[in-house]
Amino acid sequence: MDAKRDADIDPAPLTGKRVAILGYGNQGRAQALNLHDSGIDVVVGLRDGSPSRVRVEQDGLVTASLANAVGRADLVMLLAPDEVMAALYLEIEPGMRQGATLGFSHGLAIRFGFVRPRVDLDVILVAPKGPGTALRSLYLEGTGMVALYAVAQDMSGGAEALALAYGRALGCGRAGLLPTSFAEECEADLFNEQAVVWGAVPEILIAGFDTLVAAGVSEEVAYMECVGELKLLADLIEARGIAGMREAISNTAELGAVIGGPRIVDEGVRQRMREVLGEVRAGKFAALLSDEEAGGYTLLREARTSARALPVEAARRRLLD
Repeated sequence: MDAKRDADIDPAPLTGKRVAILGYGNQGRAQALNLHDSGIDVVVGLRDGSPSRVRVEQDGLVTASLANAVGRADLVMLLAPDEVMAALYLEIEPGMRQGATLGFSHGLAIRFGFVRPRVDLDVILVAPKGPGTALRSLYLEGTGMVALYAVAQDMSGGAEALALAYGRALGCGRAGLLPTSFAEECEADLFNEQAVVWGAVPEILIAGFDTLVAAGVSEEVAYMECVGELKLLADLIEARGIAGMREAISNTAELGAVIGGPRIVDEGVRQRMREVLGEVRAGKFAALLSDEEAGGYTLLREARTSARALPVEAARRRLLD
């Protein structure tokens, strides 16, 4: 799979075009600022009374009502939370120009039918593979973040070129833009969130901490051993790969990893991972996400409260004091 970099990408498809950013959260803010600094005409669409207005204006960006932002835009980027995409799109669709482009940074809304775009629209995906804060900081450092790009509808014949030009303006062409599909990006991302980095890894850290504490190890030592070294691991993998990471640690640590890792991540874990992926592809998680939003995020609120009360969090706070 060949990555597209700045030298491979024509910026012209975005030249003179106006981009409307809808959603000024972590990703929306970073993308809007990077576009602005790349010389792109960008406007942030806001509802009346939006709490984001002060921050947008402090950032020196142009604001407009949703209707005005969308009506004047050549490219409308939907960067609001996935679960509100359907209602947001229905609100803005009547005001979108004929032949405009609708853009996303996550494939869920298209993959699972939350949004069904008008047939005259181009529909693109540009998905930076990391949080907006990192997307912004890397841009300011003169580097960039890898991103995925895809096209769901190409009515103009120029959707892919526009997606690449947009990714270039975000600074992602400095690191590389990789082709994908809305389905592949969405399914892989949801799987990772549940079964690997954001779901499984924190649970392993908590389980390790709890195991040591139950065996009489102090909470502070247990925290440093099971949680505190995670950044070292991540930095080594980023710099050297998994094989290189193992070669960089002591023989003691490497032998422990070789023996212990497969005992924890056994065939039963791999089977449950396959089950998670199957549920994602079947749309079960997308349905749960919609239900959670409709119910006022009961599950998420309870989970956040429980997480803050964990002993591992108390140990962290003591170490930081």
